[in-house]
Amino acid sequence: MKQNYGLFHPQRRHFIRVIFISILLLLAAACESRDERPSMIVTLVVDGQQRAVAEDLPLTVGEILSQEEVILGPLDEVNPPAFSQIADGMRITVARVTEESTCEEMEVPYPSRTIPNEALAPGETRLAQPGRSGTEQVCYRITIRDGVRGNPVPISRVPMSEPQEEIIYVGPSGELDPVSITGTLAYISSGNVWAMRNASTSKRALTNTNDVDGRVLGLSEGGRSLIFTRQSDRADTNIFNQLWLLPDTTLTIDPVPLMPENVLSADWVPGLENTISYSTGEVTDVAPGWRANNDLFLMSIDLQTGTPQQVQPLVPASSFGLYNWWGTNFEWSPDGTELAWVRADSMGLVDLNTGEFQTLLSYPVFETRQSWSWRASVSFSPDQSLILTTVHGAPIGNEPPQTSPAFHVAVTATSGIFNANVAENTGIWSTPQFSPPVINPQTGQQTGRMAYLRARDLSNSINQGAEYDLVVADRDGSNARVIFPAAGQPALNSNASITWSPDGTQVAFIYQGNLWLVDVASSTSHQLTLDGNASQPIWTR
Repeated sequence: MKQNYGLFHPQRRHFIRVIFISILLLLAAACESRDERPSMIVTLVVDGQQRAVAEDLPLTVGEILSQEEVILGPLDEVNPPAFSQIADGMRITVARVTEESTCEEMEVPYPSRTIPNEALAPGETRLAQPGRSGTEQVCYRITIRDGVRGNPVPISRVPMSEPQEEIIYVGPSGELDPVSITGTLAYISSGNVWAMRNASTSKRALTNTNDVDGRVLGLSEGGRSLIFTRQSDRADTNIFNQLWLLPDTTLTIDPVPLMPENVLSADWVPGLENTISYSTGEVTDVAPGWRANNDLFLMSIDLQTGTPQQVQPLVPASSFGLYNWWGTNFEWSPDGTELAWVRADSMGLVDLNTGEFQTLLSYPVFETRQSWSWRASVSFSPDQSLILTTVHGAPIGNEPPQTSPAFHVAVTATSGIFNANVAENTGIWSTPQFSPPVINPQTGQQTGRMAYLRARDLSNSINQGAEYDLVVADRDGSNARVIFPAAGQPALNSNASITWSPDGTQVAFIYQGNLWLVDVASSTSHQLTLDGNASQPIWTR
């Protein structure tokens, strides 16, 4: 007979009982395991309150804050960072942070500068310009953390008014040996024109306004009259200077203003009575702050009043030429019948009948890559058959032509029939000058020389502080020798501004801020000033 194994068969019931009991045991174990898992306790500090939070899930700090409905401001600080996972015993702090800003006007102290002035007795002082404090608006950021204000932190400074420097003149101490001077030697010092005639002991200031800008300084033949430029004190910002006249340098009189403004260069015209030439520019808002017109005017003036009697355009305004914004330089020959011009890459003569430019020398333009453009100086020989100048040479290595450090002293005939280098690799600031005729006292024969600066290091001859020696040579460049400074002494620099005495026996120049002269034959030198602010000497009979 077939056995019946239905649901309630004893063996089946036992099997089901075993399964059921096993499930119950598993559930009980699970519940026991869950009940035994330890909770993590973290401390939450926020808004001045502290509370404990129990959690058994591995949440992050940010999730805890969200769970506890802590709303963060944009600057609030959370420690540890919100991305950190919580751990038992962790302390979570929330600092409420806000910021505020405030501005105030503050005083800017004025600087003070002491300038030696040889018009004063040694040790004597005089206030040349009173100091005036400026103002600036200073804005601060203040951080407030949980109600506690932090220290103000400056975030901007906006000048409101510039301070005015206090300038005090003081008489320099020390004495200089008296030196005989041929003719009149003038120069600029601390914004004024000074001159000495016949002897260094006759030195005196010709102006007292402290605003001579140095663009123009010219003595008429015989040294009687002086033209110079002063910074403009007018409110019109389109004017940067004006040309002035001192009718008689031997008298204590006030200078008179001349008509031309925004003058870049000017000089007396040899051979024409009471006549000057001048070139102009205009103010711009980009470096260097002006743009040349590359023009040239002739103007005859009344020496007593400065009134223009006739103004004649000689060279029309032009934008022709490389780096024309810096300007075209002009130089008159000794008798005023020739006019040389100089641009960034060439020089030559102006045809005074047609106004056309005739080129005598061309050379690669020198790229300064700064807000200035190089121009060579030019010097006519006394018989004006030759012009002495500096030319930019070809590369000496693999550098491009426009950055070559090679500069040579060159001479060219005004007729254009020849040109030649008379001294190689002298440097960019060589500024060669022909001397006036020199008369041999024994033979009565007329001779002449040249003077120029020669760089001590050709590779470093371009910057303003480059080192140079003063060299004198025969008119053809032969027999060159250093006459200043003596061996082992500090060098001259680009501001030496050499100029010959009218008799061709001495050279005046600027050395370490003072005016010096050296005798060509003996190399004996003399210091003429003590204030350390001299510049731009000019010398005439």
